Amino acid sequence: MKGYIKALVLILVGFAVMLPLASTYPDGLETVAETLGVGESEPLWRGLMPDYTLPTIENPYLSTLLAGLFGTFLVLALSFALGKALSKTS
Repeated sequence: MKGYIKALVLILVGFAVMLPLASTYPDGLETVAETLGVGESEPLWRGLMPDYTLPTIENPYLSTLLAGLFGTFLVLALSFALGKALSKTS
């Protein structure tokens, strides 16, 4: 098995194992905004995965897991495409 396939399998297993340990508390910036009473305005765009979930999936565990996998795949694919495009120009 090639090295990158092994790495992807390890990432998938890591997501599945670590997902239940994710914090449900807001991050630091959200906490400071709440403390200072800064209201959140209506966003211009909701995004593909609001609050790190897929809105079409009812199960919260599966929704978060798939959002993490999809986001990781998206970043890897875009990074790969950008690397290929930059290496062809130089």
